[in-house]
Parts: sequence; C-alpha cells; structure tokens
Amino acid sequence: MNPIKSTLFIVLLLTTYNTFAQYTDVINSNRPGVSRSAFSVGTNVAQFEVGPYMIKQTYTPLKYDVSGFGIDFATRYGLLFEELELNVEGTFQSDTKTYTSNISVEDNRANFKFLTVGAKYLLYDPYKNSEDEKPNLYSWKANHRFKWKTLIPAISIYAGANYDTQNNPYTAAGIEGFSPKFMIATQHNFSGGWVFVMNFIKDRIGTDQSDFQYILTLTHSLNQKWVVFGETQGIKSDFYADNLFRFGGGYLWSKNFQLDAAATFNTKDTPSVFGVNFGMSYRLDFHKDKKIDNGTPAKDEGERTSNKNKSKKSTEVMDDYNKKQKRKEQKFN
Repeated sequence: MNPIKSTLFIVLLLTTYNTFAQYTDVINSNRPGVSRSAFSVGTNVAQFEVGPYMIKQTYTPLKYDVSGFGIDFATRYGLLFEELELNVEGTFQSDTKTYTSNISVEDNRANFKFLTVGAKYLLYDPYKNSEDEKPNLYSWKANHRFKWKTLIPAISIYAGANYDTQNNPYTAAGIEGFSPKFMIATQHNFSGGWVFVMNFIKDRIGTDQSDFQYILTLTHSLNQKWVVFGETQGIKSDFYADNLFRFGGGYLWSKNFQLDAAATFNTKDTPSVFGVNFGMSYRLDFHKDKKIDNGTPAKDEGERTSNKNKSKKSTEVMDDYNKKQKRKEQKFN
C-alpha cells in the first residue's frame, strides 16, 4: 500500500476552504489523501505533515500475508516566490511477511518505501487577482451558483529526486541510488466547498521500476472545521500495479493545526489491501504580505490611515451611545 498523506486542508484543507491563493489564513495541507495540491504553502511558511498507519495485505495466489505499521511524513517550505515550494517527503514501513503454506515462515522487513526531495512551481493560477471570487454579502444563491471559470484548473509542475537504498525489500531488485520524479498537479475550486485535485506522476524514471501513477481526489468542506474526501489512485509498473481507494476526513483544530483520518482498500487479491491511518499537519507561519507601492507619499498615507482610524473610532463611539440610549428606552417602557 502507498499509505496516506495529502490537499486541500487538499487537499486542502486538502485544498479546502476555497483556496484562491498561495498563502491562506488557515493551514493548507496535502493530507488526508495522498494527492498534492497545485498550490504551495506560501512564502516563509514551514509546514510539517505526518501520519502513522497500520497495513494489512493478503496475497491469496502466492499464499502469504503482510502486516505491520509505518509512518509517512512531509516537510514543506515556501521560498522566494508565492508559486514556489520546496519539500521533502517519505514513507517508512516496518512489517512482517508471513508465508501461509505448509510451513509457516516469517520475514521481518523495514525500510523507506520512498524518500524524495523536490520542488513544485505553480504555472497557472486562474484565481489570482480575481475580483469575481469576492463573496456576495446579500445573496447566498450568488455565492453558490456554478461558475464556468471553475472549469479552468490551477496547474503546477513538480520535479524531484528519489533515493533508494541497496537491497530495499519494497523496491524491485537492483533499484538503488537516485532517480528522477516528475508530476503535473491540477486543482479545481468549485463553489459550495468542493475541490477536485488531479495528479499525474512518473516515478523512478530510467529504472526497472518506472511507475506511472494518477491520483484523483474530491474534497468537500462541511463547515469551517470539518472536511471529507474520496480518492482513487492508480499505479502501473512492471513491479507493481494496483487501484486503491481512500475515504476519510479532517478536522481543523486551529488555523495552524489539522487532524485527519482515512481508510485505504482495493478490490483485488494480488494483493488485497486494507489500511487505516491517523495524521496531523502543523505550520510555522512567518508569512508577510508584500507591501504595494501605490505612489502615495508616506506622509499622505500616514494621514489617510490616521483619519481612517479616527473615523472608525467615532463610528464605534456613536454605535455604543445608540445602544445605551436604546437600553434606557426599553427600561422605562
């Protein structure tokens, strides 16, 4: 099993909360699925995503089982540009392979299933500087109507390098050292809290285990705290092929901390797969919005800001006075 990470929240929350920019006020995690959002975490944001999991596989024709546990992890950092993200990702698994023939034989295994260093760059963002995405304060219908623009996805590219150790039990024989990995990630943000992410991945290029994978993730935010998702992942190579399905959800504990859980399974017996994982995402937010020079002298800008604050304070004082007068009238009436 390729255990669970990703989104939105991806995936936001797995790209959730209608993410229309690189940086968001709440954490933008790839968990709880395994797909990667098209968007980065934002400049000067360091994010950590980790999830322990349990795995059970049964190879019926070959008569052996695999059971164990593992942990997947990712470190993400937004560097230099809003569109650029550097990341380190990996999965470490420890399990026992038990042959169920006449004589029971156990083989204990432990190693990285994958360990990758890479960078992701947003090529196209259809939501950038979009005035159409501002909420309509007077119409629920206007905020939830279908927008044709949402059919155009955000698109990013990823390039990275895998590192595999010699005699790794989770890779094909002879696979070791560095190998390239490329990915195209797209993301649609639909109205009503729906997000659709697609990943197309070519992994371990030039080796005897050159995988092609696709991952499709649909996420829906139920409210400002909860998100649910469904996901399918296809894997094709000479070493291993599978179609995996995942379902789960996430909870936004705070704007910088997310919890999640998911289950993974497939529909075949070579092997049959079932796994459960729990995870969390946490970010260190040092992001600062860039100051925009609109040509206003500093002195004039300071006076404008001061007058704005005075006006706001006067309005608050007047509102407070009106409330007190209203309470007095209610008391005497």
